[in-house]
Amino acid sequence: MNEFELIDAIVDVLDPVSAGGDIVVGPGDDCCVTSVPGGHQLVSSIDTLIAGRHFPRDAEPFHIGYRAMMVSLSDLAAMGADPHMAMVALSLENLDAQWVRSLAEGMRQAAEICGVPIAGGNIARGALSLSVSVHGLVETGAAVLRSGASAGDAVYVTGALGGAAAALEQKFTEAALRQRYFLPRARLDLASQLRSWASAAIDISDGLLQDLAHVAKASGVAIDLIEAKIPVFPGAELRHALEGGDDYEICFTAAQAPDFDAVEIGRVVEGEGVMIDGKPVDPRGYQHFA
Repeated sequence: MNEFELIDAIVDVLDPVSAGGDIVVGPGDDCCVTSVPGGHQLVSSIDTLIAGRHFPRDAEPFHIGYRAMMVSLSDLAAMGADPHMAMVALSLENLDAQWVRSLAEGMRQAAEICGVPIAGGNIARGALSLSVSVHGLVETGAAVLRSGASAGDAVYVTGALGGAAAALEQKFTEAALRQRYFLPRARLDLASQLRSWASAAIDISDGLLQDLAHVAKASGVAIDLIEAKIPVFPGAELRHALEGGDDYEICFTAAQAPDFDAVEIGRVVEGEGVMIDGKPVDPRGYQHFA
């Protein structure tokens, strides 16, 4: 199988999620073509996942593909954006048709769950990595930013934290934790609610403390967490929830309690940085070049 036959095989697997809706021209041309509804803005992000750093080299290809899509789509959820389309660039050391088809199956399942078409991509020879570019839509001016938190807002998180970090530390020996790492769920189910309720938001990718430090800095405020209220995923520890990443729940601030399931874990206050029970803490988390 050559490169172009491999591309055809990938497109065949992705066919159910590569057209329709706002996609005018999908895979097969030099570019995809999409329609953007009037009165909307395009929200875009890109993530690169590298073997040995963002996923184990021996991970199942289905899990790699699924996880790559969900990790990238999580950024749209944090902005309160509805998914519009995704594009994928894949580099491979060797052509392995069965491995790539399984990878594409994982991407397709994630795309089907999130209702996003995969409108195109690229393949090249090189060290194993995936880059996923995602694009969403919000009504003009409705994107939820990191910079909107105000003193007096409460801080919420959409689910338990620390499971993925614990799975990685335990080398994936426990099934529920392993699933938390390899099969995360981008919280696009809450996009519309976040637009209505959240003053600021971020997805938990690099650790609760570090990610909230970004919100605090962008908003010009401090965030005071209540340790006893932080939901910890079963089998994980508080340190995993605070400093570990890869959970992809949404942490957001709001002036009023939302009408959907979320756990209040702290308050926005005057000042700067992140605190726990009133005491300043070092907002440690995942860093690529640490």
